[in-house]
Amino acid sequence: MSEQLKPLCGVLDNVLARIANIECKLGITPPEDSPASSSSAVSSAATTAAAPAVVEDEAVHPRLAAYDEHMTRALTPFTDACAALGPEMDGVGSSVGDVWDGVRLIVELGTAHKRPKDPVSAVQPHLKPCQDGMAAVRSARIDRKFDWHLKATMEMLASVSWVVMSPPPTPASFVKDTIGSSDFWANKIRKEHKGGGEEGEKHTRFCDAMKALILDLSAYLKEYHLSGLAWNPHGKDFSEAKVGEGGARKEAKPAAAAAVTKKAPGPGGAGGIFAELQKKKTSEGDSAATGLKKVSRDQQTWRKEYKTQGDAAPAQPSASTKQPAPAPKFGAKKPLGPPKCEYQIRGCKWNVENQTRETCEGGVCKVDVTDPKQQVYVYKCQNVTIQITGKIKSVILDSCTKCGVVFDTAISACEVVNCRSVQVQATNVCPSFSIDKTDGIVVHLSKEAIGQSSFVTSKSSEMNVSWPDDSGEIKEAPIPEQFMHKLVNGSVTSQVSDLYH
Repeated sequence: MSEQLKPLCGVLDNVLARIANIECKLGITPPEDSPASSSSAVSSAATTAAAPAVVEDEAVHPRLAAYDEHMTRALTPFTDACAALGPEMDGVGSSVGDVWDGVRLIVELGTAHKRPKDPVSAVQPHLKPCQDGMAAVRSARIDRKFDWHLKATMEMLASVSWVVMSPPPTPASFVKDTIGSSDFWANKIRKEHKGGGEEGEKHTRFCDAMKALILDLSAYLKEYHLSGLAWNPHGKDFSEAKVGEGGARKEAKPAAAAAVTKKAPGPGGAGGIFAELQKKKTSEGDSAATGLKKVSRDQQTWRKEYKTQGDAAPAQPSASTKQPAPAPKFGAKKPLGPPKCEYQIRGCKWNVENQTRETCEGGVCKVDVTDPKQQVYVYKCQNVTIQITGKIKSVILDSCTKCGVVFDTAISACEVVNCRSVQVQATNVCPSFSIDKTDGIVVHLSKEAIGQSSFVTSKSSEMNVSWPDDSGEIKEAPIPEQFMHKLVNGSVTSQVSDLYH
């Protein structure tokens, strides 16, 4: 037989098998010399059960199939690299996967619907899965050693905006441009963990996988969405689209299952194999599967938790074995560690950690500074007031919530990082206040510090400063968060927004 006719024979076998199924359903017995006679010999009950096995999957649109390949080729290595860094980054990788799944829903809508009049507003309700995934990454509270990883991931997630943009620039160029901003943080990670052995390779692999993900997405967009999200001109009206419509990507089938689906095995088509299964059935109702043991969860060695233990199945746990505590959910608040208020001679530093209203008498933690060279570091304190007496070098607040800090004089500066709803009061002088990634802060200045104190802020909101006027009345004003920038004579100039005037 010619090699060119072999594919045609496979198609004809499929057609004959389907005709045999229809004949059995209608009660028609084909002639004995018919090629499909072997298939029709199977009882109608067996044929009905077999029908789904010989019907091929619905055709997947090439754009959607290419996107699924992109996720398998580029997203899976990225999520694996996140999982290798520990459970905290594993949660971040899962959230990024949710964002990519949300984009898949939008691509699937484009393959089935016509372009709406206003694509941006029409697609907006369908972006909720993407927004939820990005919000989970943005609000993640993880170890500080992963700060650069989180920032690089957030810069990468800006590439998802391609679904609501129109040229110029093209989506492929827009996505590719995000490499610069994400690589800014990724290069810091590479430098920090260079020569770190196996652990350092995990961090480098994370950076490489993230860059590969952006490049692969750009290549996909260049081929299938050159001028924005592609639509189907012969599809349904977009007003018929429902929020959440669309399915998850289909995993690749095992080779044996795919062979059964695409081609009927053996002579006589698919009916032959079901005829053999029918012979196994006894008058008592026993089938080929009768007597098989059920595989319990602890025997399923293909699961993720058993992959690192080799091919051998894990031993069955005894009843006396204590079950491990469930892992904390991603984004859940971690319990505070043991409270500390101690002085370290090395570094001349006071460490005040994990203090709460319950751990301090009257909700006030007192620190007595005896040397101006000493500094105070306040970390992860909640609902407590830190009272510092004596002249100090500097004060640092890190990851505190609803705390107040009162000190006399700071020679260097007062720094506030990653805090929420805090208040800082200098009863004498503090030359500089540094506020970074803080939401909600009030700085109380004394009359002596009014003309001497300066403020440096970044990525912060709800900042206010209060001071006494000449009559002793307390005044309060916001620290600007919004600015207007202009390009003047080849340089960028900035001035405070009119909202603050």
